Amino acid sequence: MNNRNLLYALALCCILLAFGAWILGFFHYSAPVRQSPAAQVLPNLQNAPAAELKYAPPRPQDAPESIREAVMLGFNIINDTAQYASKHVGNELACATCHLEGGTSKASISLVGAAATYPRFSANHGTSIDLAQKVQDCFARNLNATPPAHDSREMQAVLAYLQWISKDIPVYASLPWALPGKLDTSHKPDAAAGEKVYAESCAACHGDAGDGSPPLWGKGAYSDGSPLHNVDTFAVFTHRFMPPEAATLTPEQSLDVAAYVDGQPRPHFAPAQSHGDAGQKSPQGK
Repeated sequence: MNNRNLLYALALCCILLAFGAWILGFFHYSAPVRQSPAAQVLPNLQNAPAAELKYAPPRPQDAPESIREAVMLGFNIINDTAQYASKHVGNELACATCHLEGGTSKASISLVGAAATYPRFSANHGTSIDLAQKVQDCFARNLNATPPAHDSREMQAVLAYLQWISKDIPVYASLPWALPGKLDTSHKPDAAAGEKVYAESCAACHGDAGDGSPPLWGKGAYSDGSPLHNVDTFAVFTHRFMPPEAATLTPEQSLDVAAYVDGQPRPHFAPAQSHGDAGQKSPQGK
């Protein structure tokens, strides 16, 4: 009887060992089959180069016939704001002062892709704003005038144009041609040194008193609510684009001249009038 029980126990052990060996073999051979696709695909995704955005804005005259008239008007408003949106200009500047060739030139602040980056948070408003509100801000703060209303012909034309030249840019794409927020330097801006830089490198075009073409201060210039009335922003613009076609100022010189220009008198921005109707009076400089 004991021998029979022993035989049963040995048989059971053999069965269990065989089953265990089968289980181990199953997981050993099947696990790689199930895991290999993820193991192969994931590294490929991680190492795949990011698609580079091509800088190839379409011509306004190539817009579809259904929007071509509006796109062309928007293009003209940006290039010659005083002629095509005269009610919304209160100084001697135009949109093209900062946005050459309708905002398609890399030799200035490009507008290509701008429409794909809104809505976005605005520090001036303390909330998210849409593209139309941004356009209104530009008119009010930079051109010192009552901006076009949302439903106006001028606003709809500008929006149509900005959307058209951004048509191939993915929504919220990182634009490689966008300007940085500040220059990569720890230099502390020196307005006194900036005055010398201005006299040597800027006055020939902008005038000894900042009233040249375009003016940088005085009643014909942008307001104290403009993004350019900021040392970091002005320095980035100057370092990247000034003088035109041959930017030569170092980051330190750019910060110095920005501090100098920033300290000069200019029109005062009146927020209460920044989104008024076309019949409102333009903000007046102090």
